[in-house]
Amino acid sequence: MHWNPDVTVAAIVERDGRFLMVEERIKGVLVLNQPAGHLEKGETLVDAVVRETREETAWRFAPDALVGTYLWRNPDTDRTFLRFAFCGSVDDHHADQALDTGIVRAVWLSPEQLRAQPGRMRSPLVLRCLDDFLGGVRRPLDSVATLELDTALQVDAVVSL
Repeated sequence: MHWNPDVTVAAIVERDGRFLMVEERIKGVLVLNQPAGHLEKGETLVDAVVRETREETAWRFAPDALVGTYLWRNPDTDRTFLRFAFCGSVDDHHADQALDTGIVRAVWLSPEQLRAQPGRMRSPLVLRCLDDFLGGVRRPLDSVATLELDTALQVDAVVSL
C-alpha cells in the first residue's frame, strides 16, 4: 500500500501578547489556523513557510526557529499531515494584497481568545503548536536542513548514493 502524508508548514508569530492567525472558510465553516500550507515541489521547508505566510496574511515572515514537527491523521478524511511549525517575526505588510483563496482575513488574537473557542480550530495542531511555543520549545533551523544531491554526496552516511 502506498502512503504519502501531506507535508505542511505553519508560522507562529507573537506580537504584544497576540498571535498572527488566519480565519479561513473550509467547507463553509469559518475556522482559525496559523498561517500555514503545503510544501510545493522544489521548495525548502523554510521557503514554504515564508511563502505561505505572505500569501495568507500579506506579511513577510522571518523564521527564527523550528517549534516542532507534528504528525496528525484527520479522522474524518483519513488524510495524514506532517506539519513543521516555525516561529519568527513579521514585517513589510502589504495591506492591499489579496489574500490566498479561502482566507477571509488575518487577525491578531491572544492565547486566551484562541483557547476560548477550541471548536473553531482547523485542527488540534493549532493549539498544540501554540502551547509548545508558549512552553519555550525551540529547535535550530538547521534541524530541518535541505540536502541537495551535490551536497548530500559530501556527507558521511551508512548508505552510498
